[in-house]
Amino acid sequence: MTDEPRGDLFGALAADLARLEGRGRRRAWPPAAPSGADFASNDYLGLAQRAELIDAARDALERWGAGAGAARQLGGGAEVARRVETAVAEWLDAEDALLFPSGYQANLGAIGALVGRGDAVFSDALNHASLIDGVRLSRARPFVFAHLDLDELEAQLAAASGARRRLVVVESVFSMDGDLAPLGALAELCARRDAYLVVDEAHAIGLLGRGGAGAWAAAEANGADPSRLAARIVTGGKALGCAGALAVGRRAVVETLANRARAFLFTTAPVPALAGALARSVELAREADAERERVHALARALAARLGLAHPDAAIVPFVVGDDADAVAAARDASARDLDVRAVRPPTVPEGSARLRLVAHAHNTDAEVDRLVDALDGVRAVAPGAAIEVRSPAHDALCVVGTDTEIGKTVASAALLACAPDGTRYWKPVQTGVDGPDHADDDTSTVQRLTGLEDERFCAPLARYRLPASPHEAAAAEGERVAYERLTPEFERLRAGSPLLLELAGGLLVPYDDAHTQADWLAANRPRIALVARSGLGTLNHTLLTVEALRARRLEPSVLILVGEPHPSNRATLAARLAPVPVVELPPLAPLDANALRTWTERVDLARLAFGRTPAPLTS
Repeated sequence: MTDEPRGDLFGALAADLARLEGRGRRRAWPPAAPSGADFASNDYLGLAQRAELIDAARDALERWGAGAGAARQLGGGAEVARRVETAVAEWLDAEDALLFPSGYQANLGAIGALVGRGDAVFSDALNHASLIDGVRLSRARPFVFAHLDLDELEAQLAAASGARRRLVVVESVFSMDGDLAPLGALAELCARRDAYLVVDEAHAIGLLGRGGAGAWAAAEANGADPSRLAARIVTGGKALGCAGALAVGRRAVVETLANRARAFLFTTAPVPALAGALARSVELAREADAERERVHALARALAARLGLAHPDAAIVPFVVGDDADAVAAARDASARDLDVRAVRPPTVPEGSARLRLVAHAHNTDAEVDRLVDALDGVRAVAPGAAIEVRSPAHDALCVVGTDTEIGKTVASAALLACAPDGTRYWKPVQTGVDGPDHADDDTSTVQRLTGLEDERFCAPLARYRLPASPHEAAAAEGERVAYERLTPEFERLRAGSPLLLELAGGLLVPYDDAHTQADWLAANRPRIALVARSGLGTLNHTLLTVEALRARRLEPSVLILVGEPHPSNRATLAARLAPVPVVELPPLAPLDANALRTWTERVDLARLAFGRTPAPLTS
């Protein structure tokens, strides 16, 4: 979160754009129109310019008019929209399909209609932004697993076994890396762990599977279990050469989306011309075996000549790493009459800027020769080489409280006792400290309770005598909390080892007039362990705190209730916050390192708090 003069929206926006410019991330607007041989678009089969599609769009335009008139449920659209849904369902051997205006809306609508509060949704780390936003907006508990890491996914599914419903969302062919998801193995894992699968077929439909029916069709032909497939998302803006998208699945799923998907219910239906063109493009794509083979042959040849990994479909990622190098390579290719585009963060992870090269049925061998020549001398990251990507703060766990004096420090000691080797403790701002030696501050207390060596404890940024919120305690000494120093110090500390942080007081406690602890969490996104008292009053405080976290797209990994066990409170919170695990930390006598370790082993706190559990979503 950046400081800016209040009310100066336009100045703040100009400053943000200047910062993007300084980092080489400011994108030109409007962008350059396509020019030269096409190695950038997603029109894989070359259908967008086919006369048959243009004629079909014109026929629908003349018959039903230019606009749809209203949302589908209010009578908008035309019968041609239903023809598209029927044709795609038949093509993909599914019971039904539902037409959305765009792939983005289809992903938002499908995920939000299938899961919500009390559910868990699992997203591959390299999923498209539309899937990520669908996960965020669903209000289900989000999990992010490392790209195609099924071991991590299984661990997360096990950790969320208490969820009402579990949904795994993946792309079948990933939009930036072009690699193929192991759909059969994912389906088997979903069956074993009682989960369901949503597959975005944007970059596989028209290219993979018999008749271009997509990667899932190919996987099912090889024995993939269809019983856990909830939906496929088929987009019209790639190989189908048009726009729009369809959610495809069993009739119960499609009718649920027609009744609950907000991105479908509250938007005007696709215009008739689009639906008319889509209906015709499905017919053409099903018969485009020669075009499919041409795409695959060109992609394989291009990758081989550039020394890149074998592509699974049409996308050949040429990763160069540095933003400026990618932009320069694209600019040089453009000078040779080649339409090649640089893709930079945040579209791809930091340190992995690239040229996203795309093979098409309409590309010629001579154009491929020219592209290879243009990239001669451009150094690509070797296939399989590790790319240093700085992720959100998954290597930091922050202890957050619902109030003050509820046992956060004891819970912090317990967490540190079972943390990964080398984890350090840091309380950025300490209030209520009396005496010059700080013997009674929380850092000293955690060290005493754990018995760990001095180097495992980081000095606070500030200590104040008054036992009050940071902003009030600082003001009492004529100072202010240096909020601008918090994030740089956090980044410095976590660069060397995992970090356990403890905040002061409750979640919304202010650091200064403009920033609360919640603001800092939202900006830095560590994992969170929430601590609350076990007894009277905890239901309201805890549920309000979780609501405030979720409003900032943050989710606790675990809830720790400190104090005499209260079975009713625990049961109520476990039911309302599921699948967030809830554990009780009772009074321990004696309260020492041995007692803390014994308790953490009994409740398996290491797995709940530090295991491969929910990570903040990124795009």
